[in-house]
Amino acid sequence: MANPGYGKRTVPGEPGADLRAAADFSHLPAREAYIAAFIDRLRDGAAMDIKSLANALPLHGQQAVSSALTALSRAGHLHRARGLAATGDNGTRWVFRTYWSRVARDDAWWGAFLGGGEAPASDSPTVPDVNPAPDHTTPSTDPVAEPALTGPHTTTAYRLLARLGTFEPRLTLSATDCDALTDLVVPWLERGASTVTLIQALTAGLPDAVHAPRGFVTRRLRDKLPPEPVPASVPAASDEPHLDRPRRLMPECTECGVPGRPAAFVGGLCRGCRSVTTGTRTTVPSQPRRESAAVLAREALAARDRRQSAKSRPSTARQPS
Repeated sequence: MANPGYGKRTVPGEPGADLRAAADFSHLPAREAYIAAFIDRLRDGAAMDIKSLANALPLHGQQAVSSALTALSRAGHLHRARGLAATGDNGTRWVFRTYWSRVARDDAWWGAFLGGGEAPASDSPTVPDVNPAPDHTTPSTDPVAEPALTGPHTTTAYRLLARLGTFEPRLTLSATDCDALTDLVVPWLERGASTVTLIQALTAGLPDAVHAPRGFVTRRLRDKLPPEPVPASVPAASDEPHLDRPRRLMPECTECGVPGRPAAFVGGLCRGCRSVTTGTRTTVPSQPRRESAAVLAREALAARDRRQSAKSRPSTARQPS
């Protein structure tokens, strides 16, 4: 795992994030597909630097891993970014992360995500309508489905109440009592309570004598009803409460690490690295370097002329006064 605030981050709102199909990276070359499958299995917060990945992948060295990460960036699977994140003590610090997507995204998607900090809404999967509106233009010959008379937890609730007397004889209920109390047990099951939890809540700390089991169970079912579960849309608590999301993301080149605006990167690479990978970049000496070479050449010629002049000049002996 990387230091807090660093490492892998899976992009949010990814369709099919819980599936792990072997053919997801079949569009990539063998080496890139192998490394992509390994990265995909890493937990969020895992180290994503070249050295750490090369140490974990015995088949490939650092140079091969670096080339593979560049290829995965160009394919739209990963982008690197840095940002200022709160530290929890009213301070901020820079964090560096590698955002990973199992689905290959284009540059427009990555630009919107890194620029605004949220996944584009247009890329969210569409859920088919499992109950479409009936088409009244064509008569249907299918039989009309009868509505369910009981909920999914009604049978479980009734059986639990009927067996309650086997766990605690003081709470033995009649069939009429079970029918009346079933509607109070269903909310417990809907909120994730198990039968063991329910029985413990009803039988713990009983008085010596229970004269009205139905009234006693009714009171406990109402008073000890657990809270509703947290909606799935609310993100789970992070292991980094103050570094969960930087305030502002600044993309950086996957190859050289230079930061810039999202629009300046194509395939996660800056213009210079894109030119190098395509073989169109040429090295041209800078003007100051050419000028310094010319100065050195002139100085060397002047020194040679002085040496030759000193050799040809006749020596004069000093005359005594």
